[in-house]
Amino acid sequence: MAESKKMLVFGGTGPLGICLLRELLHREHATIAYARNPSKIPEDLASNPLLEVIKGEFTDVPALSLAISKASLILSCLGPVLTQKPKSDDEYRGYYATVVDSMREHGVRRIFALSTISAYDEADGSSFLRWAVVWLVRTLFNRAWRNIVNVAEFFAGLDSGGGGGGEGESAKIDWTLYRVAGIPGGCDEQAWRKDREDGKTFVGYVGKPGWTGSQRRAALARWLVDAAESGAEELVGKMLAVSRLEGS
Repeated sequence: MAESKKMLVFGGTGPLGICLLRELLHREHATIAYARNPSKIPEDLASNPLLEVIKGEFTDVPALSLAISKASLILSCLGPVLTQKPKSDDEYRGYYATVVDSMREHGVRRIFALSTISAYDEADGSSFLRWAVVWLVRTLFNRAWRNIVNVAEFFAGLDSGGGGGGEGESAKIDWTLYRVAGIPGGCDEQAWRKDREDGKTFVGYVGKPGWTGSQRRAALARWLVDAAESGAEELVGKMLAVSRLEGS
């Protein structure tokens, strides 16, 4: 009997990733965390029988391929940390290129990937908050900014035949970039339980009515699992700004 597929999490050792693992396990989803440093996963999660942890880096193709081969879809919290300068402008684009190649190899089509409001979409509205934040990041953390922009360009290129891979339905990747600005909040169990109830979620475009530019990590994780459970087909191929809904 074939092993049932699991939800695969990238970036599961960071604060958002830990909130995401808590949400998935809370809903009793069989989950895989692909992690360079598994010891950063809290013990109360690591000991949960629903969680499988696979150790590896994104340059470790065999380990990454193994993780993806077991997945039904991918929820990625992967992205540059402002305090840690990326190795190159294309470091994270390279990671995602390897991920997509493996997804095609194993027939995994759905991925939700973290981005920020540094990535622009033509449907975005005007926002001084966005201008100020992006100017600051671009000026002080230019390589991290370039990585964010290059990852967005990589995913957008998949729809026009970019990013490598073959032709037709077998090569199609159903991607969604969820773009955030501020994501405050803790990731311990108490903070997660409180923050996951923090208001409704806006899903749309920067500067549009309802967008606030901030959402607590646990509430973002709640929305992300909601989207994974439904498949969120209406979000495929889009770069959506996600925040707390204004007034909620």
